[in-house]
Amino acid sequence: MRTRIGLAVTCLLLGWGLFVSSLAFHAAVPADGAKIFKEKCVMCHGADGKGFAALKTPDFTDPRWQASMKDKQVHDVIKNGKKGTAMAAFGDQLSEEEITALVAYIRSLKKK
Repeated sequence: MRTRIGLAVTCLLLGWGLFVSSLAFHAAVPADGAKIFKEKCVMCHGADGKGFAALKTPDFTDPRWQASMKDKQVHDVIKNGKKGTAMAAFGDQLSEEEITALVAYIRSLKKK
């Protein structure tokens, strides 16, 4: 009887350890800004980030646009949307880490 209880406790502890380890691994994997951009942003901002004049979306590759926006502003627009435009809020769909990764990706689109 003791052997079965000991085995059951060992299995529970091993299972719990694997579960906690998987959570730690998941947390260690950084968000992929490029992937998020492709999933959430391409339809309005284009695959290249240049936007669409007809939609009045900004050209993320334009150095002037890049210089005009601070990271916090870009973050806030992604999270809360932009009044008076078609830019929707994504704060309920993306974590803070994902938004930060998306801002970094948008910054990477700047023309060299």
